[in-house]
Amino acid sequence: MKKILIATLIYCSIATLTSAQEIGLNIGNKAPELAYENPKGKMLKLSSLKGKLVLIDFWASWCGPCRRENPNLVSAYQKYTKKNFKQGKGFEIYSLSLDSKQKSWVNAINKDQLFWQYHVSDLGGWQSEGSKKYDIHSIPSNVLIDGKGVIIAKNLKGAALHRFLENSLK
Repeated sequence: MKKILIATLIYCSIATLTSAQEIGLNIGNKAPELAYENPKGKMLKLSSLKGKLVLIDFWASWCGPCRRENPNLVSAYQKYTKKNFKQGKGFEIYSLSLDSKQKSWVNAINKDQLFWQYHVSDLGGWQSEGSKKYDIHSIPSNVLIDGKGVIIAKNLKGAALHRFLENSLK
């Protein structure tokens, strides 16, 4: 009876550790949910991308460094979108804009040829709910999550993003 009780306690402890991932902002935490509208008013949830490696990109049309980083994101998306990774199948970008003017936001998406489909914003600028939820104080910023929604890296820019993705391939 004692062995069964101990085995049950061990099993329950392991099950709790693996199923109750803490939601937070640190590497190893489950990323907080994001759900905002795209430019056409359709709600897009971060959780709908489960199974893929997802770069949550915080940016704005008025941010020079963000706009200079955009060609790197386009390049990474083109190269890795259909690849298989150790932590997920495929690569996606979930772009959360800190714009307050929809026209400027949409114009920047088009001008920079950000052709992935997950562009969202609440048009709250620096008061954006998503930027508050992720404690974003400067942009561009990003968070990379695995197929289970767990944060595996932060603020990968330029060649560092490509190296990380390349090293994560199956």
